[in-house]
Amino acid sequence: MKILITSGGTTEKIDQVRGITNHSTGRLGKKIAERFLAAHHQVTLVTTASAVKPPKQEGLSILEVSTVASLIETLEPLVKTHDVLIHSMAVSDYTPVYMTDLEEVEHADDLTQFLTKQNTQSKISSQADYQVLFLKKTPKVISLVKKWNPSIKLIGFKLLVDVDKKELFQVARTSLNANQMDYVLANDLTQISAEQHTAYLLDKTKAYKAQTKAEIADLIFEKVTEND
Repeated sequence: MKILITSGGTTEKIDQVRGITNHSTGRLGKKIAERFLAAHHQVTLVTTASAVKPPKQEGLSILEVSTVASLIETLEPLVKTHDVLIHSMAVSDYTPVYMTDLEEVEHADDLTQFLTKQNTQSKISSQADYQVLFLKKTPKVISLVKKWNPSIKLIGFKLLVDVDKKELFQVARTSLNANQMDYVLANDLTQISAEQHTAYLLDKTKAYKAQTKAEIADLIFEKVTEND
């Protein structure tokens, strides 16, 4: 099978030297990629420059992206030519529109004017004590996947923080249904450490538990390939 995996975390530029990112390392995506490579599947890994990656080897292609826009541009043609997408990348929810000092905002008659402005400096001045950053929502990449390829097998991820299992499952399955996923990996940040990664792979009715990144990779591999 041709397996497409995303990993790491996107970064949205504020200016040429600053950006908004997250702390995703890409370790889980790397582990999943290695599991499929060990079984001689063809793997395309779409990741970021700072994410950890498997070593170069036969059957593995690695493509690097940075922003949500570059992710969409890279993913669309790949989704159309792959059998499975395992979308473990942490994708930025917002992207910067304009940053300015607080004084300019306080004296503005209409705050919506800042939504159409753009910073032209390569590096925004850091002289002001306080800055205001205007953000806009980015497209939900996973919502586009089945439009690009209705037949692709889609595994998404849902990360929440410090919620009970009932709420975690409810939110994850809502996302599963809304985005036409085949499976969603539901996990809670408080249950993730260097040694442990408790997660649940959900379909519409069942839940399968894993306790480490290696177990998650094995579980996803098993479910993706069981009817192959």
